[in-house]
Amino acid sequence: MKALTYHGSKDVRVETVPDPVIYADDDILLRITATAICGSDLHIFRGKIPDMKAGDILGHEFMGIVEDVGPGVTRLRKGDRVVVPFTISCGDCMFCSRKLFAACETTNPGRGAILNKKDIRPGAGLFGYSHLYGGYPGGQAEFVRVPKANVGPLVIPDSTLRDEQVLFLSDILPTGYQAAVNAEVGPGSKVAIFGAGPVGLMAAASCRMLGAEQIFMVDHHQYRLDFAVATYGVVPINFDNIDDPAAYIVDATGHHGVDASIDAVGFEAKGSTTETVLTTMKLEGSSGAALRQAIAATRRGGIVSVPGVYAGFIHGFLFGDAFEKGLTFKGGQTHAQRFMPELLQQISAGVLRPEVIVTHNLALQDAARGYEIFNEKQEDCRKVILRPGAASVYPS
Repeated sequence: MKALTYHGSKDVRVETVPDPVIYADDDILLRITATAICGSDLHIFRGKIPDMKAGDILGHEFMGIVEDVGPGVTRLRKGDRVVVPFTISCGDCMFCSRKLFAACETTNPGRGAILNKKDIRPGAGLFGYSHLYGGYPGGQAEFVRVPKANVGPLVIPDSTLRDEQVLFLSDILPTGYQAAVNAEVGPGSKVAIFGAGPVGLMAAASCRMLGAEQIFMVDHHQYRLDFAVATYGVVPINFDNIDDPAAYIVDATGHHGVDASIDAVGFEAKGSTTETVLTTMKLEGSSGAALRQAIAATRRGGIVSVPGVYAGFIHGFLFGDAFEKGLTFKGGQTHAQRFMPELLQQISAGVLRPEVIVTHNLALQDAARGYEIFNEKQEDCRKVILRPGAASVYPS
């Protein structure tokens, strides 16, 4: 089959690789009909994620048609159309039983082996996201093996729903929604979202659905801010023009700050010169620039919700400020399986329209170009979908 493989920083290639096969009784084989490039994939593309190996198949946002099932699969059958969550979860361990699917302790041998610490329990395995997360082949391919198929894949029974309407149930929609739920957004809430990428946009859609009164959105790509204004009615803040977005937000909220801030940027946020040097030299794991802004923008007793990916420790983490303000922090990988069914209902009802963020539909064979477009923010790119066997459609 054809699949997108990793060969180093900014070197991804569509190659012919062996077809996947069923290994375990509860595996399925999926024929991919649509897969997307996630902002998290760009961390890999830029060489920022450890323990990637040449030839690894990328991609953790995908859906398709069930081609074959293992003898232990009870929830699916051949021909079912399904969306697959990016986490691989067993459904039976202590964490899965508490619906903390991203914390599954049985599907990821990689992290525990690397850290080699008795008290570290690995989180769930992830598709296409390094051997730190289990080394599972991803879904930017023609076919993929899906383990633990009785727990993850969600059947899409409504044939009138197009792939692009439901594809983002695999990751960015439940990620944005969990961020809003963690932020305790409700009617009348005032929220600041840092980052107008796909997760930030899905967080804005979720905040609107939950009744937020005012949403500030911080980014420095004006075309993304313009889209967010037109689509979600946000108050845009371009940090190329406003040096201190948090101060602007505090002034705009009666000198109180917002009820909650959502950091949808993560560890690659553009920080100070010192921070850039420290991260380049690997003396710290992440930039804390977006997180510091989120702390400053949030009112006393408020919440900082963090769907953005972080690793290791952070220089200049203002815990004294957070303590003095009495802030609550919530974050972590998304428990996608928990939220997928209810979000599908909202899509079916027309309440959520995640497909509106898509700008590029490309053939799988053009995946490397898709990464370049997305990474460089070319052609006003917001989101790229890849389709095996289809022709590329570029924006006019």
